[in-house]
Amino acid sequence: MAEVMVRDGTWTFDGEILRIVPGRDRSVNKLRQLLGEVEVPVAAVAGIAYEPGKKGGRLRLRLREGADPFTQAARGRISEAADPYQLSIDPDRTGVAEYFVDEVRNALVIEQVPDGPSDRYLMPGPGLPLTVSGGDGTATFDGESVRVEWNWAVEGAKKSAGPQRFPLKDLAGVEWIPSAGLENGHLRFQVRGSAHKLAPKHDPHCLLLWGLDKETRTAALFVTALLARLPHPSDQPSVLGAPAPEAIAPSGEGDDPDALLRRLRELGELRRDGVLTEEEFTAAKQALLRRF
Repeated sequence: MAEVMVRDGTWTFDGEILRIVPGRDRSVNKLRQLLGEVEVPVAAVAGIAYEPGKKGGRLRLRLREGADPFTQAARGRISEAADPYQLSIDPDRTGVAEYFVDEVRNALVIEQVPDGPSDRYLMPGPGLPLTVSGGDGTATFDGESVRVEWNWAVEGAKKSAGPQRFPLKDLAGVEWIPSAGLENGHLRFQVRGSAHKLAPKHDPHCLLLWGLDKETRTAALFVTALLARLPHPSDQPSVLGAPAPEAIAPSGEGDDPDALLRRLRELGELRRDGVLTEEEFTAAKQALLRRF
C-alpha cells in the first residue's frame, strides 16, 4: 500500500481504491473538510501527477469525465484551494509523493483503465438531507424532492408563488451560476417541460446566491447530491450544467456604487437577523469590497 501523509491531508492507495482524507489544520479549505473522506476507485482515475515546487510541490489527481458528480458540479465554481483532488506536499515528503504517483500509474496500466469519459458515475454523492441557504430563501434536498422556502428578501413574484417543491422525477437538472462582482448568482432548478425563464430574482425555480463562502460550500455539496441522483450527463447532454464563471460576461454592476451599498445593506440585515455571525459578516463584507 502506498501512502502520503502531510499537513494538508492523507492519500492512501491499495491498488483498487485511492482514499483521500483532508487534514485538520486550519489552513485546509473548509469545503474539503466538509466533504470529508473521499474514496476514488481506480476505474475513475484518468491520471495523476506530482508537480515539484519550492516548498515541496503538489499532487494532482485527474478523474475521468463523468465519473464523479462533485467534479461535475464544482468545475470552475470553486477555488483551487477547495479542490479535494489536490494535495500540498511538504518538502520532506517529495520522494514519497513520487513513489505514490508511480504506484497509481502502474495500477492504471495493469487494470487497463481508459482515460476517456465514463458513462455512469463511479462515485456516490454526499449523504442526505442537505440544505443550502441563499439570498432570498433556503433549499432542502431529501433524496425525493427539493423544497424551497423564501425569506424576507424575496421579490414579489416569488413571494406570491409561495414555497416550492420539485420532485426529483420532475427535474432535468440544476444550473449553478456563482456570484460575479456585485451581481448575484443563482441555483435554477430545471423542471421538465418548463421552457419559460424569468430573471433569477423573479423566477420561483431560482434561489439567489450572494457569493458568501459558507453559501458556496453548501451549494457545492447540494448540487453534487442532486446530480448524483439525476440521470447521468451522457444520457442528457443538454443539461450538463451551467457554464463556468469565467465564461459569464460581467454585467457592469461591479462599477455601480449604489449596487455596492445595496449589497452591504443586505449583509447588514443578515447579520442583524442572526443569519450571519459577526465573523461571517466581516469576511463577506471584505470579499465584497475586494470585488468592487
